[in-house]
Amino acid sequence: MNIIIFGPQGSGKGTQAEVLAKKFNIPHISTGDIFRDNIKNQTELGNKAKEYIDKGQLVPDDLTIKLIKDRLSQPDSKSGFILDGYPRTIPQAEALDRVVDIDKVLEVWISDEESITRLAGRRSCPQCGAVYHLKFNPPRQDEKCDKCNKTLIIREDDTEEVIKKRLEQYHRQTEPLIEYYQNQDKHLKIDGMPPIPEVTKQINEEIK
Repeated sequence: MNIIIFGPQGSGKGTQAEVLAKKFNIPHISTGDIFRDNIKNQTELGNKAKEYIDKGQLVPDDLTIKLIKDRLSQPDSKSGFILDGYPRTIPQAEALDRVVDIDKVLEVWISDEESITRLAGRRSCPQCGAVYHLKFNPPRQDEKCDKCNKTLIIREDDTEEVIKKRLEQYHRQTEPLIEYYQNQDKHLKIDGMPPIPEVTKQINEEIK
C-alpha cells in the first residue's frame, strides 16, 4: 500500500508513519531524514537544501523531486511505502502521480497554537537524527539520545520564529493538497490533537 501522510510541524505524523510502516512492513520515507542525511554528508543537493531550511523556507521542488524519485526507485519501496513530508504542493503532487499510484492520503490536523507548543519541547540527536519530545516522547536519560548517547540539541528550524514562518508557508502551499486528494477520493482527515494512542486508533479504523 502506498500512503502519504502530511500535517503541520508537531502534528505527530512522523510517529504515526512509523506505526503504519511496522503494521504493513513497508518503509517510512521521511523527506526530513533524506534532507538531513544529505546535509550531514555535505552533498551538493544537501548544501543547497540547508540554505533554505536554515531560513525556515521550504526546499524548492526541483531539489526535492530529485531526492524523492531516487528514494522511491529503491527495492524496499516496491511493495509499498509511507511517504512523510512530500508532496507539499500541487506541482509536487502532480509530479508524484506521474511516478507512482497513491492509495491513501492522511492529513493529521492540529491547531497552530498546538504546533508551537509541541515543537518548543522537541529535541534532536545531531549524530543519528533521532527525535524526542521532553513531554510526549522523552529520552530515557535526560537530554541524551537513547540510540547513541549523544547530547540532544534544539534544531535551528525548531525555534518559535522559524516555526511560525513554516506554519504560514504550510497553510499557503500545502493545504490546497486537501482539495486535490479529495477530488481523487483518497484524502482522510485525522484529528492529531488527542494523545498518540488515540490518534493511532483513528488511523487504524480508516486503514485496515
